[in-house]
Amino acid sequence: MPRKTMIEAIRDAMDVMMGRDDDVVVFGEDVGYFGGVFRCTQGLQQKYGRSRCFDTPISELGIVGTAIGMAAYGLKPCVEVQFADYVYPAYDQIVSEAARLRYRSNGQFTCPIVIRMPTGGGIFGGQTHSQSPEALFTHVSGLKTVVPSNPHDAKGMLISAIEDPDPVIFLEPKRLYNGPFDGHHEQPVTSWAKHELGEVPDGHFTVPLGKAAIRRKGSALTVLAYGTMVHVAEAAAAETGIDAEIIDIRTLLPLDLEAIVHSVRKTGRCVIVHEATLTSGFGAELSALVQENCFYHLEAAVARVTGWDTPYPHAQEWDYFPGPQRVGRAFVETMAA
Repeated sequence: MPRKTMIEAIRDAMDVMMGRDDDVVVFGEDVGYFGGVFRCTQGLQQKYGRSRCFDTPISELGIVGTAIGMAAYGLKPCVEVQFADYVYPAYDQIVSEAARLRYRSNGQFTCPIVIRMPTGGGIFGGQTHSQSPEALFTHVSGLKTVVPSNPHDAKGMLISAIEDPDPVIFLEPKRLYNGPFDGHHEQPVTSWAKHELGEVPDGHFTVPLGKAAIRRKGSALTVLAYGTMVHVAEAAAAETGIDAEIIDIRTLLPLDLEAIVHSVRKTGRCVIVHEATLTSGFGAELSALVQENCFYHLEAAVARVTGWDTPYPHAQEWDYFPGPQRVGRAFVETMAA
């Protein structure tokens, strides 16, 4: 089976769907001739033409608003917001139009759009290129929110998202584009070519939305993570020697609560890890759900390891980024509680 980077897997997913369905269109800032700032759309315009893969003005509101109109008329736009940090001008269109279209039309219209966005830090992007805004979308009824952690899932889940009849927010951890990253920034970069989840089937295949994956089985505590933090949690488990069960949530909404509850009731302990800020981050929702559904099985308080409640710094990026040392310390403290 071929091995791909996450960039190649995402591009492959769009290529497969554009080849299967003429209604699938791709557009955004610099995605056409240039192939995207991270090259995720490279070659698609040359293959499918400028009417199906094209560049737009620098207007996120315009990109998403146009996609919603196209979707209402039967097309399936897969659009790119160049960085998740730039999505805020389009937030009203996403919340008030895309997420509500099926409901407000009583099912007469749907909004089959995918909004792709590179997310997270670890690339020295500073406060305007490193944000993790996933919680803003999970608060909105009518949206699905996806965060893959590897190339295999990225391709399969993007195909599922494009085929979905409703809007999907597809957040791509940019630090994972070219290889798994465990938080040890001082060590050489590893490649997806050496990782089993770098194996990506050719052609059409799907990974279902709304299903979590167990990345590491364990009995001592449950770790809930997504995106880059899945790999950081794996490193923390290895370095502390704690037998952690690591759940890759993958789809934040709809959430695979069954998988979470089953694991926490087994282990009796839970640590939640995400890169976004602590206050009102998605970890707060996860913590509440664990407490509501697993209260009598918990042997310790639910712990959260996250980014700090501050704009993402540039000079002290690794003090902000939840690395394996900070995650491992939470593991040890939770086991001692």
